[in-house]
Amino acid sequence: MAVRPHNRWIIIFSFVAALTFGVLPMPEEVSWLRPQFVVVVFIYWCLTLPQVVGVISAWLVGISVDIVNHNVLGQHALALVVVAYICLLSYQRIRSYLFWQQSMWVFVMVGINQLFVNWVHSLDGHSAHPQQFLLPALSSALLWPLLHTLLERMRVRYRVL
Repeated sequence: MAVRPHNRWIIIFSFVAALTFGVLPMPEEVSWLRPQFVVVVFIYWCLTLPQVVGVISAWLVGISVDIVNHNVLGQHALALVVVAYICLLSYQRIRSYLFWQQSMWVFVMVGINQLFVNWVHSLDGHSAHPQQFLLPALSSALLWPLLHTLLERMRVRYRVL
């Protein structure tokens, strides 16, 4: 009986890469357009491998984002746990959607993430501009087909189970 490789280090590598893209410097004028790379990568892995990536993973990744971005500890963790819970409830249905339908769903999930992050941020006395609130969700939804294809190819090539 042959042992099949899991290669789950690819999942960790993809989160590290997403964290890196999330903190790369951008001009201030377009910083609100930055896609939420970590959330989109998390959604992909949660939909693809729900038995591996779940609520605990969401908490750990969210805490990592908070540490890297010097945010209130637990801010992104709370938001990602909510997104993970919704993903785990609906992953079988979402997998059967077309790419444009999945992009709309990603828009909603990143929007929920933004809602929780900005809610905690507003408790600290800062608020986001309403017209710029959902721009990261829009750019993340537009990025979804490309990122999904890239991660799917990596998953198949390295046989991540």
